[in-house]
Amino acid sequence: MIGYAECECIIYDAQSLKDKRAVLQRILMRLKQRHNVSVSEIDFQDTWQRTKIGIVAITSNKVQTEKELNKALAMIDSFPEIERAVTSFDWL
Repeated sequence: MIGYAECECIIYDAQSLKDKRAVLQRILMRLKQRHNVSVSEIDFQDTWQRTKIGIVAITSNKVQTEKELNKALAMIDSFPEIERAVTSFDWL
């Protein structure tokens, strides 16, 4: 089962693209290291305080895929410098 989560996030303290990318780089690297997911910034690359992150997980069943995606989203929520605003899920 392939699960895809897309989350739009706000980085309030970013005053430049450099600040935003520093925060995103740390978050994306930790997600890749600790969870069985692929993750990337997919929109708003040239906007300071806004981003859209795509997360994909592939497992043998929907329950496990959903657990992986929820763990990744919980990790994003654990970072105080980023706030998740809108999240959507798709299943393939």
